[in-house]
Amino acid sequence: MDSFRRIVQSLRSSHRAAGHLNLTGAQLFVIHALHDAGRPLSVSELAARTRTDPSTVSVVVGRLVRKGLVQSVRSTKDNRRAELSLTKKGEMLQRKAPATVAQEKLLQALEELNERDAAVLERLLIGIVDVMGEADTPASMLFDTQPGLELPRKRR
Repeated sequence: MDSFRRIVQSLRSSHRAAGHLNLTGAQLFVIHALHDAGRPLSVSELAARTRTDPSTVSVVVGRLVRKGLVQSVRSTKDNRRAELSLTKKGEMLQRKAPATVAQEKLLQALEELNERDAAVLERLLIGIVDVMGEADTPASMLFDTQPGLELPRKRR
């Protein structure tokens, strides 16, 4: 439990830092992912970089577009593809943001696991989620709400 607590405390700290920029932890994570890519990304590419379902990451992107921090432009090579990038305002905000987002650190740590350990961890976490009765709960991005605003929970 102490290891879970440390991970959650780190994520909360990053979320609070994002709150000072009027962002959620998830929004800051997406901003950093877009910046670090160094080129426009499709929703699918961004989802892969953040290890998030495309439909989930697109909700966060939509909020960032409405805030004027991310722009979505149709690709000149494939009209079906939207290319996401930071606006000038988004780039300026990214420079003000904390250098390391806890979600990025967690993702890096998970990527450093060897294939066998990653498979064991995945199996164990799925088992824990099942025992907790949370298997049907939508897996939104971590800290995707402003402090004090909660996402609706599943109905049981």
